[in-house]
Amino acid sequence: MSSHRIYAMSFASVYPHYVAKAERKGRTKAEVDEIVRWLTGYTQKGLEKQIEKKTTFEAFFDQAPKLNPSRDLIKGVVCGVRVENVEEPLMREIRYLDKLIDELAKGKAMEKILRKESDAIRP
Repeated sequence: MSSHRIYAMSFASVYPHYVAKAERKGRTKAEVDEIVRWLTGYTQKGLEKQIEKKTTFEAFFDQAPKLNPSRDLIKGVVCGVRVENVEEPLMREIRYLDKLIDELAKGKAMEKILRKESDAIRP
């Protein structure tokens, strides 16, 4: 597996861009944090600690308390890449996060962004 440059970047260096993107569209930092917590299982305090420590993306996802089992319901294209087809596990997790932030910025309701298993079963 080739090591992508983003793996060594600190989550803290990208996090403000996630927040800025959301805020430009009238959303909040609290909503960004909720998405990150939903995806990774971090508590708010745990998330803040990772940001403070300037943890790399690789370590951020490796140390995530519990990756949400419903994250495989995240589908679609981000940065020209279909997230469900990304083969490298770490890159897929990063793309999942990017996709969720995109959905937030596009005005999607939080209930839809934070997928539930029942969302996969439609009549």
